[in-house]
Amino acid sequence: MEGMILRPVQQPTLVPNMAAPQEQKQSVLLPVIIPSTNTSLVPARKPLPFIEANTSEVTIDHLKRECIIPVFSKDNEETIAHQSFIETIYEAACEMFRGERIDAPAVRVSHIVKGRIPEAIHKPASQLLDSEKTIYYERMMFCFEIPSIYQDVAGNRLNLTIGGVRAYNQENLYAKKTAEKFKLFIGFKNLVCCNLCVSTDGYKACLKAMDTMNLYQSAIDMFRSYDMAKHLSQMSAYQDYKMSESQFAQFLGKCRMYQYLPNAEKKALPELLLTDTQVSTVANTYFTDFNFNSDSKTREITLWRLYNLLTGANKTSYIDNFLDRAQNAGELTTGLCRALEGDAEYSWFLS
Repeated sequence: MEGMILRPVQQPTLVPNMAAPQEQKQSVLLPVIIPSTNTSLVPARKPLPFIEANTSEVTIDHLKRECIIPVFSKDNEETIAHQSFIETIYEAACEMFRGERIDAPAVRVSHIVKGRIPEAIHKPASQLLDSEKTIYYERMMFCFEIPSIYQDVAGNRLNLTIGGVRAYNQENLYAKKTAEKFKLFIGFKNLVCCNLCVSTDGYKACLKAMDTMNLYQSAIDMFRSYDMAKHLSQMSAYQDYKMSESQFAQFLGKCRMYQYLPNAEKKALPELLLTDTQVSTVANTYFTDFNFNSDSKTREITLWRLYNLLTGANKTSYIDNFLDRAQNAGELTTGLCRALEGDAEYSWFLS
């Protein structure tokens, strides 16, 4: 935007001067509402998608106008709609990061649930009109960037990014309304590959809320507790560690073995959430990835590059597993750094 100076993260402050909300918030109308005169809402770029497996891109307008909202069948209480979740988190971000440039959310969905209106109950499916069909999506993930807060790591620009996941398959819609489950993160997106970088303190794996007000306050609390400088420092440090080809091969072999270990042995080791297929993808991209492959002569690979191979392989995850595996990729890479220094916790993966 004209007059906007993009600035890198140096000494970020994530706690604005704001009073705690006192009443129920109205949903932000994303196409038209701008939180302050210094905040611009610009269309999301369309590079590589942040998640690929079994997902489709949709708009918030589509969710509002063309999708029904599931209810809890015992009391007919409505669930928090996907679009309400997105708008609430976006509103919290606008409040938390006043004056920053905030992009519009990118939304991806999967597992469509189809239905029909009562008037068309006896019609053959082939004769249904569009107006007689109903749909909603069982799983939805969104994210939006704050490109005025960024940092460079190994020549890769990382933009501050916020997003969340809603999966109705994790709710009991046949019961009465209870607190609903959401996943929320604040971290960074690598603009080279659109991989998402998620840290422990920037991720809520099971955020429960009865309404959008609960969601709003939980988001604000998480944004405040997120240590941006620590997360960036941790990722930047990955550049200082390297694996030899034999160490990488050992790591891949142990990852494949991990899935078949006896439960007692597996519980004694750090968690690994990548699937066998994703481990195979990491092996392939070690040689073929244009941005993060190993050195063509020595076959050494920095752990920054390995981290991006892990997060790149994670893009084939289903929506409801994506953020857990993204966080696990960061924990695994940090653990491997310690193992290369002699720490015992993750040494099994290299020994």
